[in-house]
Amino acid sequence: MKRVVIYFIGIIIIIFLIPIICTSRDKETSAKVNNVVNEVPILENNYDYKGYKKIKLLHTKDSSIEEISLDEYLYGVVSAEMPANFEEEALKAQAVVARTYTIYKIKNNNNKHGEAQICDNSECCQAWISKEDRLARWNESERDKNWKKIVNAVDSTQGKIITYNNEPIDAFFHSNSGGKTEVPVNVWGGSGFPYLQVVETTGEENYSQYASEVTISKDELERKMKEKYNDFLIDYSDPNCIKILEYTESGRIKTIKIGNKNVSGVEVRSIFNLKSANFNILINESNIKFEVKGYGHGVGMSQTGADSLAKQGKTFEDILCHFYKDVEIKNM
Repeated sequence: MKRVVIYFIGIIIIIFLIPIICTSRDKETSAKVNNVVNEVPILENNYDYKGYKKIKLLHTKDSSIEEISLDEYLYGVVSAEMPANFEEEALKAQAVVARTYTIYKIKNNNNKHGEAQICDNSECCQAWISKEDRLARWNESERDKNWKKIVNAVDSTQGKIITYNNEPIDAFFHSNSGGKTEVPVNVWGGSGFPYLQVVETTGEENYSQYASEVTISKDELERKMKEKYNDFLIDYSDPNCIKILEYTESGRIKTIKIGNKNVSGVEVRSIFNLKSANFNILINESNIKFEVKGYGHGVGMSQTGADSLAKQGKTFEDILCHFYKDVEIKNM
């Protein structure tokens, strides 16, 4: 009888003990796999955007409208607007700026794009690129790492926008300020935005976007000016035929005399396809050289400035509060 009892107990121990051991091993194996997978963690995109769960994006190439989740749209914006090799905090700042800009545009759309709320043209709204096209343009060895970096920048800032007086700001941004940002009134006229002021950023001179040159012939200058002004005249024998009359507070050209016309620096940038309105002019026997500093309109956040600040140890909140004055970063 004892043998039977011992035998029965042994069977029970085997039945219960083996699953426990196997389960423990499975958990251990699972933990090891998870550790490998999560070396570059990606947050679950589960933020509740309420009225902004989906947005209607106009693809300007074929005029089609795509309905897409807000943060999925932002993956395409951040990956199109900022290099993936920029610092993580700079990418996070870009994500918050892009989200804020999007919400501002939706709230103030005024049916600009018909049924769509925003478009994928950087000259109108923000640049955007699909995941497939973005991955195709990166080197194969960098694709996975770069995409995870973009996704984490957006997801780790889920719901965060920049506000002034409890309203989302018009979060302008540009490539390189040339050391100082500009105020909107000097670019587009109209009334000012209190949160968009002239601010200085160090380190931007270390980027390729900081300096550029455009050289044109004197005949080409005359031709391009006449395309804009039919009555344009210039006498190159006059030492003051091209003369800077006024600078903005940021050091950009406010007004310049070219021949018989006084034009703004912004106009000159457009006419001669310069990267910035911050330029100097050199005249020689046959050519006109524009020495340009910075890239873009100069208003709001400088992207290279954001990366430079991130390299100095600044967080994305620090970066945003540097470029946008007296703002709050709030959760939607």
